Amino acid sequence: MKMQTNEKYRDLQQLIKEDLNLPSPPAVAVQILKAVKNDGSALAELVEIISADPALAAKLLKVANSGIFSCGNEITNISRAVSVLGTNIIKNIALSFVIAAEFSDNELIGFDFNYFWRSSITTAVAAELFSHLISHEDDDIFVAAMLQDIGMLVIAMTKGEEYNKLLAEIDTSDIDLLERESNKFGFNHQQVGYALLMSWNLPDSISIPIFYHHQPDQAPETFKKAAEINSYAYHLSTIYTKIGGAEKARLIKQKMAEQYHIDEVQAAELLDNIAIKSNKLLAAFDLDPDEIKPYSQLLQEANAELAKLNLSSEQLILEIKESKELAQRATRKLLDANNRLKELVYRDGLTGLYNHRFFQESLSNEIARAIRYQSSVSLILFDIDFFKVVNDTYGHPAGDLVLMNIAKAVTNAVRPCDIVARYGGEEFAVILPETNAAGVKVFAARLRRCIEGIATLADGQLIYVTVSAGATTFSKYSVGITKSILVETVDRALYMSKDNGRNQVTILEPDLIG
Repeated sequence: MKMQTNEKYRDLQQLIKEDLNLPSPPAVAVQILKAVKNDGSALAELVEIISADPALAAKLLKVANSGIFSCGNEITNISRAVSVLGTNIIKNIALSFVIAAEFSDNELIGFDFNYFWRSSITTAVAAELFSHLISHEDDDIFVAAMLQDIGMLVIAMTKGEEYNKLLAEIDTSDIDLLERESNKFGFNHQQVGYALLMSWNLPDSISIPIFYHHQPDQAPETFKKAAEINSYAYHLSTIYTKIGGAEKARLIKQKMAEQYHIDEVQAAELLDNIAIKSNKLLAAFDLDPDEIKPYSQLLQEANAELAKLNLSSEQLILEIKESKELAQRATRKLLDANNRLKELVYRDGLTGLYNHRFFQESLSNEIARAIRYQSSVSLILFDIDFFKVVNDTYGHPAGDLVLMNIAKAVTNAVRPCDIVARYGGEEFAVILPETNAAGVKVFAARLRRCIEGIATLADGQLIYVTVSAGATTFSKYSVGITKSILVETVDRALYMSKDNGRNQVTILEPDLIG
């Protein structure tokens, strides 16, 4: 039974599809899903698909014999793996490998794929072991846990630096990730993961627990237990993948004792097995083999280190305080350095304005924001009239001074939220968020007059220039209007100003003819 969708959810699904590029499923994944879509039939076809890829088959057998899934003697071929473990488990193990391989694009700047998949594999192992411990049999729990955060990858692939910055803020401030994502984009990663897997036709038993893995109490009754196990698995994995493992372990052991009556010995064994069995799987997934130490070993090492310390409590507190201050200072320096580097990447060297690359990214973001909040964004493009004459008459250094003076004047004339960029050569662009057609008409006229009054002193001579400008507005009525159409419209308006005598502003409405 498909999850019931109301109007609000359909609107959310439409927003996700409009704002994100939902990738298609890997070709092998499609073949695997087709082979088992009829209630687990066509076993021979499934075996044939997996066996056709020796690397995939070898990895699958390694997982099948890892002890994570209950089985007896050693499994030596795919046919036996299917008969012993069942079609669904084998399908899900194979899908895990295929999807992980497809979504490991190390060229995505700023996103740590190795860390993401190490965390995902550890979460999947934790889900499988925890479900056995509480006697809840679910063939889909491994892949559902492994893919529960795949929405983060999809958002990162579309939003790039914008999403990386949000993740960095979460790491330092411990603010709820779902809330921050929803506030910024209008959706969160568990909703995106659900939308992606539904578009791939994965079953509800995988996609719905993912939709609720951070809020299992809100899940439909049929899938509440799976969502709850996914939530536990995430918190169990963070003991090994995030800072503050000791406190996380204490809290989750307390929660497991209260809800499932899991005693200290069972909890310790579970934590150790998660580390041991995760280590076996990481190599199979071609991930960094950096060993995850079992929790009991971490405790032993910590106790050994404490025994070496012969410090008073006062000394210990002072050292901790000093270390924390040093770490905070280093973090601030790193953030400052990153911000300076970003400024260099996005700034024009001559004028100090944002460059063409930043303009393109910002315009995309502002259009998306206008769509999300049913608001407006306006765009002005202007260039200097007869600028070649200025360069030929007074020299290029004088021309550079003119460009710098115009840049300074326009920067002083705009609001803090507006974006001024050097579009190229003597062309400039201004993005005006939350500005309608009437507003851009007034501002563009004022900007033209402002530039007309600028005097540039070069070699004792005053240089005056004028500009021709084009403007347009994207509003809630701009159905089907894309960024390229908006830019084409404002460019056309600019050339109309030039053709009609220069030193003027032309305003056009964007249309699909563009």
